[in-house]
Amino acid sequence: MITVLAVTFVMAAVAPLIFQRMQRNSFYLLAAIPAGATVWLALQFGSVYPGSPGFVEEILPWIPDLKLELAFRMDALAWVMSLLIMGVGSLVLVYCARYFKNSDDHLGGFGAQLLAFAGSMFGLVTADDLLVMFIFWELTTVLSYLLIGYARTRLSARRSALQALIVTTAGGLAMLVGLIIVGNAAGTYRISAVLQKAAELGAGPAQGTIAVAVVLIIAGAVTKSALVPFHFWLPGAMAAPTPVSAYLHAAAMVKAGIYIVARLAPGFSDSPYWLPLVLGLGLATMLVGGYRALRQTDIKLILAYGTVSQLGFLTMVVGLGRPDAALAGLALLLAHGLFKAALFLVVGIIDHQAGTRDIRRLSGVYRSSRALGMVAAVAAASMAGVPLLAGFVAKESVLEAFFHYSQDPAAGPWGLVLLLGIVLGSTLTVAYSARFMWGAFAVKPGVEPTPFKAIRPSFLFVPAVLSVLSIVYGLWPSPVDAWIQPYAALFAPAAGGEGSGPGHLALWHGLTPALGLSVLAIAAGAGMHYGREVVERLQSRVPDWVDGDRAYQHTIGALDDTAVWVTGRTQRGSLYFYLAVILTVAFAVPLAALIIANKPIPGGIYLIDPNSPLQLVVAVGIVVGALAAVRANKRFLAVLMVSVTGYGIALMFALQGAPDLALTQMLVETIVLVAFVLAMRSLPAGLRDRTGGKYRVVRIIIGAAFGVTMIFVAIYAMGARVAPPISLEFPKLAYEGGGGLNIVNVTLVDIRAWDTFGEISVLAVAATGVASLIFVRSRGERLRAAAMVPEGSVGRRTGVERNSRDGATLAMVRRFADISRDAWLVAGRTLAPERRSIIFEVVTRLIFHSLIIFSVYLLLAGHNLPGGGFAGGLTAGLALTVRYMAGGRFELSEAAPVSPGSLLGAGLATAAASGLVPLLLGGQVFQSAIVQIWLPVFGDVKFVTSTIFDIGVYIVVVGLALDVLRSLGAEIDEHFEGAPKTEPERHAETYVGPVESVAGAAARGQE
Repeated sequence: MITVLAVTFVMAAVAPLIFQRMQRNSFYLLAAIPAGATVWLALQFGSVYPGSPGFVEEILPWIPDLKLELAFRMDALAWVMSLLIMGVGSLVLVYCARYFKNSDDHLGGFGAQLLAFAGSMFGLVTADDLLVMFIFWELTTVLSYLLIGYARTRLSARRSALQALIVTTAGGLAMLVGLIIVGNAAGTYRISAVLQKAAELGAGPAQGTIAVAVVLIIAGAVTKSALVPFHFWLPGAMAAPTPVSAYLHAAAMVKAGIYIVARLAPGFSDSPYWLPLVLGLGLATMLVGGYRALRQTDIKLILAYGTVSQLGFLTMVVGLGRPDAALAGLALLLAHGLFKAALFLVVGIIDHQAGTRDIRRLSGVYRSSRALGMVAAVAAASMAGVPLLAGFVAKESVLEAFFHYSQDPAAGPWGLVLLLGIVLGSTLTVAYSARFMWGAFAVKPGVEPTPFKAIRPSFLFVPAVLSVLSIVYGLWPSPVDAWIQPYAALFAPAAGGEGSGPGHLALWHGLTPALGLSVLAIAAGAGMHYGREVVERLQSRVPDWVDGDRAYQHTIGALDDTAVWVTGRTQRGSLYFYLAVILTVAFAVPLAALIIANKPIPGGIYLIDPNSPLQLVVAVGIVVGALAAVRANKRFLAVLMVSVTGYGIALMFALQGAPDLALTQMLVETIVLVAFVLAMRSLPAGLRDRTGGKYRVVRIIIGAAFGVTMIFVAIYAMGARVAPPISLEFPKLAYEGGGGLNIVNVTLVDIRAWDTFGEISVLAVAATGVASLIFVRSRGERLRAAAMVPEGSVGRRTGVERNSRDGATLAMVRRFADISRDAWLVAGRTLAPERRSIIFEVVTRLIFHSLIIFSVYLLLAGHNLPGGGFAGGLTAGLALTVRYMAGGRFELSEAAPVSPGSLLGAGLATAAASGLVPLLLGGQVFQSAIVQIWLPVFGDVKFVTSTIFDIGVYIVVVGLALDVLRSLGAEIDEHFEGAPKTEPERHAETYVGPVESVAGAAARGQE
């Protein structure tokens, strides 16, 4: 089973490449995968059916600590469902090869998604773990969204795809809660084990909780299988290509909800809310779908509402919880998959050859293609339950089961109501089956014959095969009966009475009440079609009091209106308001908890460490920096004062014996300061008085309350510990398990590697977000080579030399440029002379390589000494910053001729590879190995494989720094250089010289 899944998904992944070479004929190759799986299923028959244990299991450990494993189980139910999924899936893929044209767009993606959907359904029905099953459940949701929205340029397709996604996802989330409740109550997530404990759970102390969980699971099944009141999404999904409708809505996706009901019925059908929900919603859906089908003029929508009706029918049968109903339910499920898939494919042919699906425009199609009409007639007759066909055999069993249920005293009067409802629903089925055949093929008076292109036999082959299978199934139901009997045997027979056992499938059971009900339904349905004009007039007089689609649109509209209202009152564009809300909540909630807890202040509190009086000096500096930041009237001064507080915190770490944290804090503060300074070039220099205004007192109160509350929260938190801190074990874990002396670094790359991997992923996402706000074109686009840029042209302003206050300085810069023509700062020559700084360029030559080497040292030494990938990456980023400030954006391009996105991706890939390789070698994810070797010159060397993860962190941080420099530095530089000068700029040039860049500020300082 795992092999089938792996092959299916791998083939789906490479499908777009195959389509580039083979075009639409690639569908034949894709069809070979589910066809091969069907053959494999046939070979597994002997393992699943003849005797004990009656199933095949495959288990692959995944996350043992979470008791999560890839557990798959092939029993009778899974075997029958898999046969339908893979068999019909292979035929639909073959049909696609003739349905689509080579000129159609996105065929590769479509083929990949359809094949992946088959694999997802196979995984869903074979999964023996509740959470693994849910993963495949959600995969079908996502893939169905993509398949329904295949025609991405059509608004109706996008709307229908989104509607299906929202409805089925909402139900799926409800189902997930129910699955977790059931799994926790049972103590296991293995579905087979849960079903064995179902009786115990239903009668134990948790029976109320289990009943609620069952309702939540049914909610997921109801949304997925489009039952009332969520039936509206399935007809809307007919915007998908016809092969999608044939597969997803006849044999695959909508059967997922039916499967869940069938899978859980043996264990939970006695739950208090099971039968009311399953039978009530099922009957309502059967009647609503049949009624709405008779109002449609699109033959595809007739089938769509017919599918809704049949899904309600199926839900009732498989959910009844009796052996005879279980047998009839699976029989009907197989029959429905055959005739409904065939009918949808027939609709595809008609639409393809005639160019319309409107019954008001279709006329005489049967005369144009008798073969197509005969194939459709067989499938439609099977859907109507006409004798000798699969639908008749299955429906006879259903009527038999519900007739016996109506005789059961435990059912009461509701048994008769259900039986009459099923007969009425079957009557509607016959009527819309006849409406489909009449609308698609009949000659209609007053309607011009529909032009119809000749059909190639290869195009008709697949629906013909499905119709033939309906005939074979109807005439020879014994094999199907043998397939289903083991599943029916899982149900306890009803207490006494005739028909309490599973029975059997047969073409002829004699003159039974079920046969009489079948004849009644066929006759009444034929009469409804004969008097269709009367029926249509009656339907036109019935107002649509309740419409599911309209209710959905009103609900979404109400949500949108609520979102607009909430956004308008919370997202006001006021930073003061945002900070007030955030800080108020941040201090009010903890303060309320402290007051309610009413705990005494822990003892042993001191303000200053007596062993380190220098802390008092540093603390004063931090406070002064914070107050100066509040009172600053210039942006640059405010940012600089904030950095003073950050550097003070770094010094605090150093004084407390945490050099690694101090180093990291210092580097972070430096790179953040650079980023702020670069970004502030686009903002006004001055700040308005932030302490003024009518809410000044309120802001002071909130700020002071937040600070004081956080102090007491920290004090109480330190005194609330009741167990030894876990950090006491970190030194031993770091040295013995991680092979390093630097506890902080070993924790980041080994003990808590998952956290770090998540953090560097966030860094990559944040860098991408910043870049997307700055770059108009791709951030990976390279600048022109520095050699192609005229010397001294970058940043030059007209009239600078004429208006400069010190022309001798410019002459000196030019002489220095001539001397350093072949020097290392190649791109520095691209800057205009007035933008250059001799001192900055000299210093950059001296320290750049040293910083790079020091960053590598920090990376490699970080396992045992202060440093690590994060600190090393920040140091390398500062080296690039220095070089950018000395030489400008072209120098940055020369220093790092690689896309920041490539670096971010390479770093994440390196970190991920360091986690996956141990798994491939039989270990666990992110497991480290310690390698000790002797090398010449170096002697004994100890290498820990978590260093590879640290290298990934290093690359990600370098990529982040480079992205910041290119986004907030180089890109803004180019914008300023290309922007026309404003009147204030021209005025400034006349009197005080050019408007300066970062490097220009240093040059002016030198002057």
